[in-house]
Amino acid sequence: MKAVRFHEFGGPEVLRYEDVEQPSPGSGQVRIRVAATSFNGVDGNIRAGYMQGPIPVELPHTPGIDVAGTVDALGDDVHDVAIGDQVIGFLPMTGAGAAAEYVIAPAELLTGAPKNIALADSAALPLVGLTAWQALFDHGNLTAGQRVLINGAGGAVGGYAVQLAKEARAHVIATVSPRSAGRVEAAGADEVVDHTTTDVTAAVTEPVDLVLNLAPVAPEQLAALVSLIRDSGTLVNTTVWMPAPSDEERGVRGIDLFVRSDADQLADLAARVSTGELHVEVAQRVTLAGLPALHAQAGAGELPGKTVVTP
Repeated sequence: MKAVRFHEFGGPEVLRYEDVEQPSPGSGQVRIRVAATSFNGVDGNIRAGYMQGPIPVELPHTPGIDVAGTVDALGDDVHDVAIGDQVIGFLPMTGAGAAAEYVIAPAELLTGAPKNIALADSAALPLVGLTAWQALFDHGNLTAGQRVLINGAGGAVGGYAVQLAKEARAHVIATVSPRSAGRVEAAGADEVVDHTTTDVTAAVTEPVDLVLNLAPVAPEQLAALVSLIRDSGTLVNTTVWMPAPSDEERGVRGIDLFVRSDADQLADLAARVSTGELHVEVAQRVTLAGLPALHAQAGAGELPGKTVVTP
């Protein structure tokens, strides 16, 4: 089968489109004929060697944490998944990824794909959708009537976070650049702040219950967001290379989010997509052979949005 792998850490040029042996599932695993994976920022960091501590991978390594595809083989002790099922999942970060024609996945991490969108496009959901869900509800404890500031809402996680927060009947303030303002407004944000022209701390005039930081801001900028949070509120930070600040005197918690695979949460997200409550946006689609160029595009900051990668 064809796959993209890197045999050493480095720039996008280390990615090779090559022939590899088709894998076979072990106990508790299934083999998926891949319809698509997607690009996430962590893929580039793993390839570059920046994540060898928290995410140790064996070389050669196939990237691609998200998967959408069709089950085509079962290992022993698999009971809830059948051959022919169309599934999505968030794969173990340290294992072989889905930038390949086939991938092995633990059956327990998979759920059915949404019914109303192309199977390949549903690869845009798992990691970013779970990140948004866990940030807002597992860690942020967001409830109806609360105010949430989503800093850096223009990306894929931000898009889902805005939609999910509005579904929860929260008041959503989103910071964006001009190119993503319209998309975030369409997702339902109540207030949209252009961070390129406006100081966020000055624009938010009433305290918020939760700040979700998705942007690679400077430490002092992240610390300033704490002042916007009411007593006993929460700041959830996804840029985990920079610790989340807190304010113990006021009971404001700072939480660094490490997203985890959760099939039940992903099933809930997929169901919301199927009913039209949640919109999956795909900005571009590329083939496996184009993955090195996609990594270079991401490294140059030129991605137009969420990208799915098809065999």
